[in-house]
Amino acid sequence: MDETHLKIFIKGTTNYFGQIAREAAEIGTPYLKEDNDNVILDYSAVIGISGSYRGCVYYTAPKEMIRKLIIHMGEHNADDALCADFVGEIANTIAGNAQEELGAGFMISVPIVLAGNPGSVRFPKDAPTFVIPIIWQGNKSYLLICVGESITA
Repeated sequence: MDETHLKIFIKGTTNYFGQIAREAAEIGTPYLKEDNDNVILDYSAVIGISGSYRGCVYYTAPKEMIRKLIIHMGEHNADDALCADFVGEIANTIAGNAQEELGAGFMISVPIVLAGNPGSVRFPKDAPTFVIPIIWQGNKSYLLICVGESITA
């Protein structure tokens, strides 16, 4: 994972908020996740990556932010089930946008959604995990990218 790859995910995130939320999100400076960094919020979705790349894309956000996004899109019943589904859609859209840029070798799974804070999530150790802070309407969420190139025999 290099700067060019990170820019692809940042562009996908910027496009998502610009198109879906119709309001730009502020993208913070990406940084390397340390083992003791806890960036797990109320709703999270993990997309597994396979093919020419290996790893995961992980999006996590506070409940208030997800509810605001849902209401902003015109839905008035932002219950827990809809919030969980919506965070999966966000992760899937961002990973799907990266797939368009990186090609067919960047294969994405369906999202695994976590509601509540599971305490910790383990990321693959064979690639660095980058954290991209995302601020929208005063709420902070995070996109975590842990993707490396696949090593084939």
